[in-house]
Amino acid sequence: MDIPKRHSTDKTDIRRRLPSVDAVLQASDSLLQHWGNSRVGMAIRAELAGRREYLVAEIDLDVSVESIVESVRSKLAAADDSSLKPVINLTGTVLHTNLGRAVLPQQAIDAMAQVAAMPTNLEYDLASGDRGERDDHVEALICELIGTEAATVVNNNAAALLLVLNTLAENAEIPVSRGELVEIGGSFRVPDIMQRSGCSLVEVGTTNRTHLKDYKQAINTRTALLMKVHTSNYSVEGFTAAVDESELAALAKEQGLPFVVDLGSGNLIDFTAYGLPHEPVTGSAIEHGADVVTFSGDKLLGGPQCGIIAGRKDLIDRIRSNPLKRALRLDKITLAALSEVLKLYRHPEKLAEELPTLRYLTRDPSDIEKQALLLAPALAENLPSAYTVTPQVCLSQIGSGALPVQNIPSFGLAITASSDAQLRVLSDAFRQLPCPVVGRINDKKLLLDLRCLDCDTQFVEQSGKLKELLA
Repeated sequence: MDIPKRHSTDKTDIRRRLPSVDAVLQASDSLLQHWGNSRVGMAIRAELAGRREYLVAEIDLDVSVESIVESVRSKLAAADDSSLKPVINLTGTVLHTNLGRAVLPQQAIDAMAQVAAMPTNLEYDLASGDRGERDDHVEALICELIGTEAATVVNNNAAALLLVLNTLAENAEIPVSRGELVEIGGSFRVPDIMQRSGCSLVEVGTTNRTHLKDYKQAINTRTALLMKVHTSNYSVEGFTAAVDESELAALAKEQGLPFVVDLGSGNLIDFTAYGLPHEPVTGSAIEHGADVVTFSGDKLLGGPQCGIIAGRKDLIDRIRSNPLKRALRLDKITLAALSEVLKLYRHPEKLAEELPTLRYLTRDPSDIEKQALLLAPALAENLPSAYTVTPQVCLSQIGSGALPVQNIPSFGLAITASSDAQLRVLSDAFRQLPCPVVGRINDKKLLLDLRCLDCDTQFVEQSGKLKELLA
């Protein structure tokens, strides 16, 4: 809104109440040391211009040098504040896409910091002194863990699938079951990725039932490969039929075609051994005859965002030589993190302890209940009397397209109030804390699922600011 101008012949005298730019600069030594002459000078001029408009409109305000310096300091600091902020995830979704999915283990964080601080042998062979291949830093580990001949990595699984299809099926056809035409996060759809890769989708079967004969009838001289897509983010139940990996692998081999399996979430371990619902294991697809598999690194694997492609060496070599690979390749920081996460899988006895994703998923509900009973009174003390905090049984989700219809028993803090509006105000206040807290409003309650809370002290201490934010 434009500030109304004062009709006066004495505007010049009013403006003289403001100190000069030089006067403010002389009192800004600490600002100049931190932000430099050019930036501080621009900020001071902008601050003085804004205050001048208020004075002309006869709006009273402090025009002391001290107040101007402090305002400039605050605005410069706010402008430098990162838009990426750590948050406390109490949504109940362990692998929350909007919150960055997997939390990395300390080994990966240390490795990222180390390679970020100095030059590295990213594409340099220290033994020979010749150019190296960046995939070498993780390829052997991937092959060891899932039993393939070769592997390469790109920036996410959508890119992995696009690169595979563009390499192996450009200008050709791929039969895919209608029940596997998945839409992933952000409205990205398998058919769209296939179109961008330059191949043609041939839909076979129906949404709920697809048979081997449907694939056989679709194969012709333009067919480049057979593909199966794991429907990791939804489930079709009832009167259903699907062709398993072994059958499709046998048909592909019979027809002389590669068989590609897009596994999506990318699970490397048997979840049932940890008391979790069953999820297909990447290595099983290889055992069932897949020639190439693709999967994510930042979902069930518990690593950084990336897409992993593994399988037959001749096919991986072709994929690696595709010019698109350079556009989709990983940087040294992601490779360092991925390498450390993969190494943890060599010691399965300690995996649930050292890998945050698995640690969160396998937390004993009774331990979470004890946590809730301790935190409930502490949080209640920091809230206005209009709110009530009660420990409550709840259900967590794995998230990011994994096990879409399976939930995990958990415990949380259920906050109630006399109106939904009060709950929304409180939810907003939690997100304004120094380390924002994200929960979920459901069934007239603000629920804070504690499954992923491993910073109890920080949570309680900063909740002391809630009354101030709600005032």
